[in-house]
Amino acid sequence: MKHPDDENELFNRLEAEMAADSGGEVVDLAKARSARAESADSTTRPGADKSPDSDTDPSGTGSAAPSTAALVDSPTARAAGPGYLGRLQGARRRPVIPAWLRSLSELRTASAWVARHYAHTVGYHALRAPVYAARLTLQAPTGAARFVGGTMRWVADREGEPVRLAAVRREDAADYLKLSRQRDGRVRLRTLVTVLAMFVGLGAALAIYVLAPGWLQTLSVAAVVLALGNAGRRADAPVIHRAVELPKATRLTSDIVLRALGALGISAINQAQAKGRDGFTFTAPITRDGPGWRAEGDLPYGVTVTDIIERRERLASGLRRPLSCVWPEAVAEEHTGRLVLWVGDQDLTKAKKPAWPLLRAGKVDLFAPVAYGTDQRGRWVEITLMYIAGIIGAIPRMGKTFLLRLLLLIAALDPRAEIHSYDLKGTGDLDPVGERVAHRHRAGDDDEDIEYAVKDLRALREELRRRARMIRSLPRDICPESKVTSDLADKKSLALHPIVVGVDECQVWFEHDKYGKELEEICTDLVKRGPATGIVLLLATQRPDKDSIPTAISANASARFCLKVMGQTENDMVLGTSAYKRGVRATMFNWAEKGVHYFLGEGSDARIVCSTYVDAPTAEAVADRARALRESLGLLTGHALGEDPPAEAGAGYDLLRDILAVVPAEEPKVWSETVVARLAELREDVYDGWTPDALAAALKPHGVSTIQVGRRVDGKVVNRRGIDRSHIVAAISERDGNRDAG
Repeated sequence: MKHPDDENELFNRLEAEMAADSGGEVVDLAKARSARAESADSTTRPGADKSPDSDTDPSGTGSAAPSTAALVDSPTARAAGPGYLGRLQGARRRPVIPAWLRSLSELRTASAWVARHYAHTVGYHALRAPVYAARLTLQAPTGAARFVGGTMRWVADREGEPVRLAAVRREDAADYLKLSRQRDGRVRLRTLVTVLAMFVGLGAALAIYVLAPGWLQTLSVAAVVLALGNAGRRADAPVIHRAVELPKATRLTSDIVLRALGALGISAINQAQAKGRDGFTFTAPITRDGPGWRAEGDLPYGVTVTDIIERRERLASGLRRPLSCVWPEAVAEEHTGRLVLWVGDQDLTKAKKPAWPLLRAGKVDLFAPVAYGTDQRGRWVEITLMYIAGIIGAIPRMGKTFLLRLLLLIAALDPRAEIHSYDLKGTGDLDPVGERVAHRHRAGDDDEDIEYAVKDLRALREELRRRARMIRSLPRDICPESKVTSDLADKKSLALHPIVVGVDECQVWFEHDKYGKELEEICTDLVKRGPATGIVLLLATQRPDKDSIPTAISANASARFCLKVMGQTENDMVLGTSAYKRGVRATMFNWAEKGVHYFLGEGSDARIVCSTYVDAPTAEAVADRARALRESLGLLTGHALGEDPPAEAGAGYDLLRDILAVVPAEEPKVWSETVVARLAELREDVYDGWTPDALAAALKPHGVSTIQVGRRVDGKVVNRRGIDRSHIVAAISERDGNRDAG
């Protein structure tokens, strides 16, 4: 530590060097501050001289009002702020009833867990009760000896002997005589108490032996033996062992949190702690929250929760907890510096998960929420599969396919749902669902597999149009919101049952050289218009970029499931633009956290969810139960029954030659609406209901694009989309030439 004289000497030397510097000037800061204050006061005093730089009016008459220096935090400004009632109106009230008690499902889960816990404890000790009794009986002689020895030491006042010996060593006769008299009095009193206790005890024992029934004698002897056995136990050999081994998790305290935040290397926090401040303001006490601890508070100005999330590994190191126990989160309704830190007792990947409610029994209504995973605190997270289109993104081996299979299993447990499953990876991961209950199913990416899917999606697009017309024709009292409801799905005559399409490795579809554009067009239509008509599309991919999931699809998907990804681009591709900047970062998941993902949907902010793990044998058992349910209701159809898909209407037609048939050579360019009208007259079973957009989508696989065609109508030129007949002829020539060459 430096001496004050050393500091004064250093300051004087520095002042002398500054004075010696040419042009330098030593400024007395105290005088400068005083002068500045006087200058500010002079502008407000009546009759004070104005400086040359004072504001004047443009005419130079000096009639302008003098400028007034107002303090930023003046008493007037504070008085004008919101009063107590205003602050009270904006206050955030904490719930009287905790969240777990308000939820009936969570209350049932907690009650069931408590019942199972204590039932296990009682059963464990009841089975071992004879062993405990035998141990105590064997230890009873030792306990009796300890009891007699302890009683004799108490009577003889052995606890005061060290003090008396200390007085002897000091040769302090007065203290020794005083302590001796005190001991004699204690010994006489304790001897009397012991003798009386012996008489009372022997009398009670004799009375029990003579007068008490046999069961009471046995109970009394057993109680004495067990008590003596308990007194004779060894500290390192307990008689009763724990029925449940509790995890040894360190209690989260404010000191631990501040230590961990100070170890992150964030300058604002470190500077505050270096000045004796905490660097983190707790806004609520640290409390238990499920199987862990919850801390909430405000970070220093300029520090965001995103800065903490980026350093999650270092935060876990500072807390001395496994990485999967530490979950920093932002508070959506608060500012970006409000941090909620949840620290679990156990590693999320190793903690025991509650049993999935649908694992053994039950069925599903897809129009109602269904539990599919748990959050960090072990609480169930629900999803409503209807009215959504979903995207699942992750790097390989992180549980993407298992999550898709879980969602399809949920859909399969609604017997009304029609399942279309496509495993483009070709490994058979979706077979437990596809082979047992799916209406359409394919595994692989061969040409015949892609053509099978294209035909199915074309049929789904036509089904989408039929459903839209059906919904439009229904009375308002039956369909008030112009969308499929659970009641409408129950009416078999309307055929508005849910349709769930699940595609694993969807990039194979969209990157296909022949059918990629058509598949993209149909999937875009299903994502945009499908949810209202009861059609759900779920797409999963390893590479969530614009080629794997086209922007038109990802921009309209309302449900996002993002497991671990490697970078910001992939993160935002799945979770939405700027999700990474808002702190929603699936890059923070580690390799052991399989199935852990951000779920964005259900009208709420992104949540961390650990999806229920259902392995292949279990998935087969659940799918068998779903199949039995469908068979009992007569709702098993399509692939699950061994039926092949019906041939497409007009399967033998040739679109290009049909266009040449309805567009003569005298019309080199024709509007698309004219073409589809003529095609509908030519083949009503094929082209009925086609629109100009449908014609454009159908021509794309053939390499033909629509163009602008101008026509004069009532003296004015009208431009609309149309076709050039020469492009059709060229496409036919190229196709037939390639076919002949093949």
